[in-house]
Amino acid sequence: MANASTDNPTAAVLVIGDEILSGRTADTNLNTVARFLTELGVDLLEARVVGDRREQIVDAINTLRSGHDYLFTTGGIGPTHDDITAECVAAAFGVALPFHPEALAILERRYGADFNDARRRMARIPEGGTLIRNPVTDAPGFQVENVFVMAGVPKIMQVMLEDVRPRLRTGAAVVSRTLKVEGVGEGVLSAPLEAVATAYPELSLGSYPFGSGSNDFGAQLVVRGRDADRVRAAIKDLTAALKDAGVERITPLD
Repeated sequence: MANASTDNPTAAVLVIGDEILSGRTADTNLNTVARFLTELGVDLLEARVVGDRREQIVDAINTLRSGHDYLFTTGGIGPTHDDITAECVAAAFGVALPFHPEALAILERRYGADFNDARRRMARIPEGGTLIRNPVTDAPGFQVENVFVMAGVPKIMQVMLEDVRPRLRTGAAVVSRTLKVEGVGEGVLSAPLEAVATAYPELSLGSYPFGSGSNDFGAQLVVRGRDADRVRAAIKDLTAALKDAGVERITPLD
């Protein structure tokens, strides 16, 4: 895998679905997964969106699972003809796609007499896969090695993450502190930011501007790192550097 055992594990996210690329559906799953992983000290380093095209999905799965400790996919595990993620995962790993006895039993209990062939498709799990629990609609996701395959529906995907949580190797969580500065543009903020970034090379500093009018603009300055003391020290130095640059309206947000 990409990291040595002493480092934080790394992850990638693969969002699958033509509806995302067409703009018909706004993706929120990436944000949810990113926040979930940050809390656990897993570094999310890459994200991709692909449509319902087998070759692209298989290629993305193989590239991302080999380049990171974990790969999370969302979408394409429902009962319709275009839900092809399970098939693509099986192809990526070169294994069969049989009906999983436990998944069949779960879905039979859920649907009873309405358990038709379309719904049976959701019980196909790549050989060697283990189920990811879904207490919302019961239709499970699954894990194959370091790949976690989850639903595209945000509410379902969120609860699946809770079943995934204990399966992950965790790392040092990232600490984040934010300063809101108002009435100045990034041209004024550049030098103070660069000075503090140079002094604290192990931390990440970012500037995120906002503005809705000539009297309402500024930026949120975010300092991130794994050492809380160093983050606090950087925020203190950044505040001082901003004041030296003539910035007056500075508000700590956390």
